[in-house]
Amino acid sequence: MREAVQTTHAPAAIGPYSQAVRAGSFLFISGQIPLDPGTGQITEGGIGAQTHRVMRSLGAILEAAGAGYDRVVRTTVFLTDLADFEVVNEVYGGYFRDSAPARATVQVAALPKGVSVEIDAIAHLE
Repeated sequence: MREAVQTTHAPAAIGPYSQAVRAGSFLFISGQIPLDPGTGQITEGGIGAQTHRVMRSLGAILEAAGAGYDRVVRTTVFLTDLADFEVVNEVYGGYFRDSAPARATVQVAALPKGVSVEIDAIAHLE
């Protein structure tokens, strides 16, 4: 079983990909960047506000699949500047109350639309 998952409460895909794909009991969520789902504009207010926007988008996609943050088993955080790590880590940690998922954090040269943070996720739904 493979099906696309999408919601209007997260930014629409800006390329030929799905917001998420459910494959069996796993949900693979595409990288989310800090775009307002209503306007498509980049969230203003610095890396903290942008990370909150990304995490809310991930949450909306999880909800569309019938899950929550507690089902996330793996994430990758992409940053254009590792100097933002502490702020991103603090915001990110607030969304995982019991046990945080496995994670990798990497610095990259650039991200779509010139944003500073992107996060993808894998969740186990059963």
